[in-house]
Order: sequence, then C-alpha cells, then structure tokens
Amino acid sequence: MIQRKNSVAGNEANARSATSTLTNLPVSGLGPTLSGQERPDPMGVGKKTRRKVVAASFIGNFVEWFDYAVYGYLAVTITAVFFPESDPATGLMLTFALFAVSFLVRPLGGFVWGHLGDKIGRREALAWSILIMSAATFCIALIPSYNTIGIWAPILLLIIRVVQGFSASGEYAGASAFLVEYAPANRRGLYAAVVPASTATGLLLGSLMAALLTGLLEPEQMQSWGWRLPFLLAAPMGLIGRYIRTKLEDSPVFTELAKEDNAVKAPVSALFKNHWRQLIQAVGAVLLNAVGFYVILSYMPTYLSQELGLDETASYVATTVALVTYIGFIFITGMLSDRFGRKKILMCASISFVLLTIPAFMLLSTGNFLVIILVQILLGAMLTLNDGTLPSYLAEMFPTRVRYSGFAVSFNLSNALFGGTAPFVATVLIATSGSVLAPGWYLMGAAAISLVAVACSVETSKKPLA
Repeated sequence: MIQRKNSVAGNEANARSATSTLTNLPVSGLGPTLSGQERPDPMGVGKKTRRKVVAASFIGNFVEWFDYAVYGYLAVTITAVFFPESDPATGLMLTFALFAVSFLVRPLGGFVWGHLGDKIGRREALAWSILIMSAATFCIALIPSYNTIGIWAPILLLIIRVVQGFSASGEYAGASAFLVEYAPANRRGLYAAVVPASTATGLLLGSLMAALLTGLLEPEQMQSWGWRLPFLLAAPMGLIGRYIRTKLEDSPVFTELAKEDNAVKAPVSALFKNHWRQLIQAVGAVLLNAVGFYVILSYMPTYLSQELGLDETASYVATTVALVTYIGFIFITGMLSDRFGRKKILMCASISFVLLTIPAFMLLSTGNFLVIILVQILLGAMLTLNDGTLPSYLAEMFPTRVRYSGFAVSFNLSNALFGGTAPFVATVLIATSGSVLAPGWYLMGAAAISLVAVACSVETSKKPLA
C-alpha cells in the first residue's frame, strides 16, 4: 500500500513537472518563450500573467483527458465491474458505448459554454467547467459495482459520464481561445499547442497509472478497488485548477470588447447566421483530430491487447512511449504552424494519414514489440501535425464575438459524432469484418474528409485576430 501511495504521489509530481516544463519551453530561433521572457506587448501582458494563463489552460484539459485515458485504458476492468454477466466482446462494446454516449451531450455543452464564454467571459466559463468536470470524475470512483447494486451501477455510470461530457465540452475550446487571445501575434500557434499537450499529458499519466495498477495488483484487487484510485485524484486537481483560473483577468481582446459593449447577445445564433461556412469547414477539419486522437492515443492499448494479443502491460508501455514523443512533437508543430501557416501543416497531416495509415496498421499486426513502439511513435507524430495546429486554426477562424462558440460547437459536434464513438466503431468494425485493419480504414477516411475541409478554408496565421 505504501508503494502504491508513493507511486500516485510521484505521478502527481510528474504532472506538476510537466506543467512547469510547458510554461518554460524555449523557442530557439523563433522569438519569445512560453516562460514569458518577452517584454509586455502592446496589450500590456507581461511574463507573469502569461505563465498563469498557460498553467490555467493546461490543468483543466489535463484533468479531463486523464479521466478519459483511465476509462479507456482500464476498459477491460471496468467491463468486469459494470457488465459482469456479458460475454467479453459484448461487455467491451457496452463499456465503449457508455464512453460514446457521454460525447452525445457535448454539442449541447458546446452551445451552453460557448454562449457563456462569449457573453460573460472566458475565465468564468472555464472556472465553472473544471469544477463540474472534476466533481463528476471523482463521483465515478464512488459508484458501487454491478454485483452490489445490480443494473443501477451502469445507470449511475451513464449519468455521471453524461455530466462529464457536458462540462468537458467547454474546456478545450475555452482554453484554446484564452491562450490565443493572450498570445503574442506571431506565437499563437505555439501558445495554443499547450492545450493538446495538456491532453496528451493527461493521457500519459492515465497510461502510467493503468500500467502501474495492473502491474502491482491482482485482477481481483483491480476489480474490487484498484480501478477507483485514478478517479479519486480528480477532486484535488480540479480544485487547484479552479483556484488558478479565478485569479486571472479575462483575455485582453475580450475585455476590450466588453468595455465597448459590443458583445453579441446571442453568440450561437450569430454564429449560425453569419459564420456558417466557417463552421462547416471547422467541423470537417476537426474530423481527423476526433477519430485519430481516440484511435491512436486512447483505444490503442485495448486494440493491442484484445485484438492483437499483446500483453496488457506491454500495450500500456508502448502507448506511454508514444505519448512522451507526442508531447514533444506538439510544440514543434505549433512553431511550424506559426512559420509556415496553419493550412499547410493541417494538409500535410491529412495526406500523411491517407498514405500511411494502412501500412502502419499492417506493421502493428506483426506483434513485434519494437515495431509496435516505432509505429505508434510514427502515428503520434503524424497526429501532432493536426493536433498541434488545430487549436490556433479554429480560434483564428472566428471573430472574438463568437470565437468561444464557434470553436466549442464545431469541435464538440465533430467529436460527438466521430471522436467519442471511435473506440466503439473500431470494435464493431473488427467484429463485423473480421479484419484487424478496420480501424485503419476508418482513420484514413476521416483524414480524407479533413483534407477537403482544410483545403477550402483560408489561411489565418498571419492575420490579426478579427
């Protein structure tokens, strides 16, 4: 028990270290740094304020994706706890179906949080979203098993995951808009890359926790109480995140807008009326991110262990290595998008997936551990070309008056339809087709659609925020 406590404490320290690393990342040869060594710009924003903005934006998404990671990585154990009477394949599909259902409310959450973020401010919306999300995650750890309360166990899990989906729908969009509006004009891509880096760090800690717990505990212990430990961490992390956010001022561009009393009374209505073309393009551009993120970084350990027969611990290790490299690649991509533009980098991402996804999945099926690690690193690097560019691309696509709404609605709509359902669809496709390459074809199709959507959009990286 002492070892486990020390391990959990160590993981919390790693998370804090990751936040510190992100806020002090150097940008050699490209100007100022995320640590805020730049002098105050014309907006009057100094290094201390930007450090706080980076930390506040980081922690909310970190908590959100830590939860999603743990749920995905411990899917087999969660199946045994909440669906013990089902056969393994059916139980796993039910577990991923619950994962997908929580995403169905995300478009609704996008409307609500987008309206609040554009109406009352980014800071207030983000402070409330992290509080609700972390509380819901904590409650998952308290749900009794199916053997204790029967059918009420999966029903309670469903209700809590719906609350999670609603609250989480404001995180990614709000944090990205917040960072872009605080960032120096020529570093918006780099600053916005903090958001996907925080999601990957959450996944990384989730992967480490899953590997640690499965390695130290017997299956009976995991099903009894071990799976609950990661979810209990959400409460303290969420409270810390809310405290940081309440100590910040709102972004300079939104504050200026509020002073002029130009805020739109109904941001979502204005979004559909005046910016519907950008909205359609944004939904299409997010498609690769939605499918790729969940297939490559969340579903992959289950795919490797259940479909390819790789040892569970080895599956977690392979995914962990891929996540570490992914975090580093994210910031490189952010810098590249500042230099070469958002469209070029996003199109490169889509073309890479169209050409290389199936060969990569064929190599995964060899079962060679070293090959699997190398392929996952490759897939992660390809995904960062999209993930590291998308936050700044979406934030710049919409004007300040509807920026939060435009980002939240497009991002959550695409993720609801294609992201949260990706593990479930992948499992069903394999079961119905009998081919372990099925998830690869699904990912390749998503990349093709994103390529068309991005190609139809305009470049925004060199323009001032509207």
